[in-house]
Amino acid sequence: QVQLVESGGGSVQAGGSLRLSCAASGYTYSRMAWFRQAPGKEREGVAIIYTRGGRTDYADSVKGRFTISQDNAKNTIYLQMNSLKPEDNAKYYCAASLIFASDKWSFFGYWGQGTQVTVSL
Repeated sequence: QVQLVESGGGSVQAGGSLRLSCAASGYTYSRMAWFRQAPGKEREGVAIIYTRGGRTDYADSVKGRFTISQDNAKNTIYLQMNSLKPEDNAKYYCAASLIFASDKWSFFGYWGQGTQVTVSL
């Protein structure tokens, strides 16, 4: 059974940190990623990890502040978010894909329920 279960969201002041976790089950995924969606905005890719080699990539808006990592033994990925800004306010989703794609943010067939991140001034 495919399951992606996120945890770790919450409220924090600007400049603070949070760590999100996503426990995955069901398959050995090729790519896993974090996306986010703020009210009234389109969903955007935030960070991606290629699970076999560990290569990572980030949206420009979070480079240098967010770090995606994985624990293969636990089938879990993490998103360490530092120096949080009000513009990081969003619901964050874990996503997984069985395939590779030329557009790194495309063809994610499995999604978690999301976890809310709220950053206040």
